[in-house]
Amino acid sequence: MKYKKFRLLQVVFLGSFQLLSLLGSAQDKNPGAFYLTWGYNRDAYSKSTLHLYNHTTDNYDFKMVDAKAHDKNNFEHIGPLSELTIPQYNLHIGYLFNNKRNLGVELSWDHLKYVVTDNQVMRVQGDIRGRSIDKDTLVDPDFVHIQHTNGNNYLMLNIVKKTPLWHHKNMELSWQNKVGAGVLYSYTISTVLGNHDDGHFKPQGFVLGLNTSLRYDMCRYFFLEATTQGAYADYRSTELGADHQGRLEHHFYSLAFALQFGFTIPTHNTKGI
Repeated sequence: MKYKKFRLLQVVFLGSFQLLSLLGSAQDKNPGAFYLTWGYNRDAYSKSTLHLYNHTTDNYDFKMVDAKAHDKNNFEHIGPLSELTIPQYNLHIGYLFNNKRNLGVELSWDHLKYVVTDNQVMRVQGDIRGRSIDKDTLVDPDFVHIQHTNGNNYLMLNIVKKTPLWHHKNMELSWQNKVGAGVLYSYTISTVLGNHDDGHFKPQGFVLGLNTSLRYDMCRYFFLEATTQGAYADYRSTELGADHQGRLEHHFYSLAFALQFGFTIPTHNTKGI
């Protein structure tokens, strides 16, 4: 599973680097700079109404109204290279188009984790194996457990706007804003009515995102970022059950806070940043 994740990231980001290289080669008169960032995040989620159904190998069709969820940061794994991608992390690669670096394009992979809180009371409405239900219910893990923990992954293409705020020699403070859209390429672990699924990676819906950040370039090649990202995630085709015949549909808003460090790769020799 870990190797599949690395293979996916390798294919996506090597392909995007080649695409951005073509864009960079087209900017001969005002060559810009590539950048790569890595960091870790914490997340908060809005309530969500989950619609679960299986009309083929089981018999249920019900909703859990206003379910609460939380993240799972796993920060205790930060440090060992073998556990680099276990915590909630961010990996971005982008290109800023010219010397002023006001506009750019970016491919981002944001690995968030989403866990529906166990043992909460919520309204359950629908039909479960021939019985109708419409009442407040204690939902324990034997009844339903849902977690997008490998993860609630946002793969997005972003437009970047950078606004310099302060500059001195090779140091710069800037404000960056991004707007983007992409695919929920997620991995869901679930249990529904005792039927457990260990999950697998697959496209499960779409995501829209807005990001604002403060970026501090401490020299020509290195920088730090503090970012806040708001996103809307819409899960359309989450598979449930060991036979993958069940389905889950839901949507929610997320708010993520991240600290990242990055590397700038100029496409020509320049003085300063």
